[in-house]
Amino acid sequence: MKISPVEQLFTLFNETALILQEELSCTFLEAIAETGENVFQQSLLQDELSELSIKRLKKQYEEISLDKFSNEEIRKAFQLVILKGMKETTQPNHQMTPDSVGMLVGYLVQKFMKEGSFRLLDPAIGTGNLLTTVLNQQVNKKIESVGIEIDDILIRLAYVNANLQEHPVQLFNQDSLEPLFIDPVDAVISDLPVGFYPNDMRAAEYQLKAAEGHSYAHHLFIEQSVKHTKDGGYLFFIIPNGLFESELAPSLREFLKENVIVQGLLQLPLSMFKNKNSAKSIFIMQKKGEGTVAPKQAMLVDMPSLSSAAEMDSILRKIDKWFLENKN
Repeated sequence: MKISPVEQLFTLFNETALILQEELSCTFLEAIAETGENVFQQSLLQDELSELSIKRLKKQYEEISLDKFSNEEIRKAFQLVILKGMKETTQPNHQMTPDSVGMLVGYLVQKFMKEGSFRLLDPAIGTGNLLTTVLNQQVNKKIESVGIEIDDILIRLAYVNANLQEHPVQLFNQDSLEPLFIDPVDAVISDLPVGFYPNDMRAAEYQLKAAEGHSYAHHLFIEQSVKHTKDGGYLFFIIPNGLFESELAPSLREFLKENVIVQGLLQLPLSMFKNKNSAKSIFIMQKKGEGTVAPKQAMLVDMPSLSSAAEMDSILRKIDKWFLENKN
């Protein structure tokens, strides 16, 4: 039985990470970052490995050459091995955007961003999976990306992930809601981190702060992203369906009305989520600026099951039609 390129790479990342995990007495996720670096640099970067492990690792690394794999194959294999590692360490903030959703965001970015080159920000980059999914779909475009992530191990994985796929990404290991020293971007993508933001002093500097108690991190992320987007730039957020139903929603509505034009909302199929409360949508906005015009009608789509080719085809045709009527 012929094994697929993704399986081949997954096996390499998985088996070499297990060897390194034991040798370095580290977590499996840390070992994935170590082995990813080795594959990228084409050498063994760790000191103090046993003779036997050096032999075994070298043998496995030599059997595979990255040039023979597409970026998508590399991304998928790396994603699968990270997902395996995340099952072992149950941290609630370590969650990956499903592939089908990442593909949809990539498709929308490609439709809205007509320029041949642009700057793209992911303020909660995690392991870099959403960002690289999107980048892999922007054919013949020159994109400078910026990613921000507070978690040390996730940003290491994002760094290795971007290197393996040869995407130039500038990474900042910091709290995204602290001041960001980055040039304005043309587009933002983010699977918004949902929950309360513990730093009330920092939150106080935001328009969307809560009048009392902790503020919503996802509201502050939206404000921070809008602030760092150029006038006329686009923002693509994966949001909880209940975003506009909370007690703090009125101030968010007000903020959006002042600063952005809503371009569209694509509700993801409920079948993708554990329950109705965890369901999400893709929210598309444009930052107001000189010459920005609201569409005749926002793109409102209820996505069918993403595995149904016929239904998806019909929806994508509708989206194309919306672009013809509103964007040309």
